[in-house]
Amino acid sequence: MNEREATMRSARGATAAASATLFACLLAAQSGLLALTPVLASVAAEFDVSPATAGQLRAVSGLAAVVAAAGVLVAARGRDLRRLLTAGLSAIGVAAVASAAAPSFWVLAGAQAVLGGGIALVLAAGLAAAASWVPPERRATALSWALVGQPSAWIVGMPVVGALGTHSWRLVWALPFAASVVALVAVSRRRHGAPEPGGLSVRSLLRRPGTVRWAVGEFLAYAGWAGVLVYSGSLLTEAHGASVSAAGTALGIGAAGFVLGIFVGRHWVTGSARRLLLVTGPVLAVSTLLLGTVRPSFLFSVGLFALIAFFAGARMIAGSALGLDLDGVGPLQAMSVRAAAMQSGYLGGAVLGGIGLSVAGWPGLGAVLATSLLLTVPAAVVTFPAARGRCAPAFAEGSAR
Repeated sequence: MNEREATMRSARGATAAASATLFACLLAAQSGLLALTPVLASVAAEFDVSPATAGQLRAVSGLAAVVAAAGVLVAARGRDLRRLLTAGLSAIGVAAVASAAAPSFWVLAGAQAVLGGGIALVLAAGLAAAASWVPPERRATALSWALVGQPSAWIVGMPVVGALGTHSWRLVWALPFAASVVALVAVSRRRHGAPEPGGLSVRSLLRRPGTVRWAVGEFLAYAGWAGVLVYSGSLLTEAHGASVSAAGTALGIGAAGFVLGIFVGRHWVTGSARRLLLVTGPVLAVSTLLLGTVRPSFLFSVGLFALIAFFAGARMIAGSALGLDLDGVGPLQAMSVRAAAMQSGYLGGAVLGGIGLSVAGWPGLGAVLATSLLLTVPAAVVTFPAARGRCAPAFAEGSAR
C-alpha cells in the first residue's frame, strides 16, 4: 500500500468514526423529542390535567431549545464542540431520569425544559462537527449520517416507545436515557479539538449577506414538514378509518423516505445545493396540498407521505449545507441559528396546521402547510444571489463518496 492509499484509508476511517458518533448524538436528541408522543394521554390522566395541557410539555421543551440555541449563538467563540455535545447529552440523560421519576406535572415540565436545552446543544454542536471533524471533501458524508440519526430515532424508537408505554409512560424515558449514554461514550472517545473559531456578534451575524433569509427559509421548511408529521397520523385514522397501530406502522415505513432523501440529496450538494432548494420547495408544496385534498385510498396517502418525506430529507441536507457555507459565519453559530429555526418551525407548524384544520378541515391543513413550504422558494432565490450554478464550496469534491 502506497502512502496516498494509506492516507485515503485513514481519512475514510476518521470520517466513518465521526459519522457514527454524530449519528448517535442526533439519534439521542430525537429520541428525547419523541418519547412523550404516544403517552401524552397517560401523562394527562396520571397528573389529572387535560390532554391539551399535557401537550404543552412539547412547547416547554421547544421554547427551552430556542433559548439554548440563542445562547450558543451568542457565545460560540472558543467553544469546544466535544464539550458542548457532552453537556447536551448529559442534560438529555438527566432530563430522562427526572421525567421518569417526576412526582408532579410541574416537575415533569421542568425536566422537559432541561431536555429542550440539551437537545438544542446537541443539534447545534453535532451538525457543526460535521463541518469541523472531517476534511472538507468528506463533509457531505458526515452531515448526511448526522441528519439520518433523527429519522432513525423515529423508525427504530417509536416501536420501542410504544411497547414500553403500554406498561407505563415512565418507562419510555429509558430510550432517550440509553441513547444519550451510548452517544456520550462515543463522544468521550474523541480527543478535544480546537476551539470553534466563529464568534460574530449577533448584530454582525444578522447583517451577513443571506443569513436572515436562510434562517427564515429553514423555519418555513421545518414548519411545513413538522405540520405534516404532527397531523398525518390523525389524517390516516380519521379520514381513512385506519387503526392507530396500522397508521403508526405505515408512517414509520413512510418515514424511511426521509433517510433515502438525505442520501440521494447528498450526491447533489456539491455544486447544486441551492438548485435542490429551488426544486424541492414546489414539489413539497404540491405534495402536501395533495395530501390534504386528495385521499382516494389509505395506501395513496401513505405513499404521498413517503414522497413528502423523501423530498423533505433532500431539502434538509441542502439547507444545512448552505448554512455551513454562509460567508464569514462559523459552523457552530450557523447550526445554532438552524437549531433555533428548526425548533421554532416545529412549534409554528403545529400551530399553523391546527388553524388550517379547524378552519377548513384537511384541505385547509394541506393549504396552510403547502404555503409555508412554497415560501421557502423565494428565500432560496434571494439568499445566495451570487451562487447561481455553484453552491456549498466547503462540500466540493467527493461528496458522493
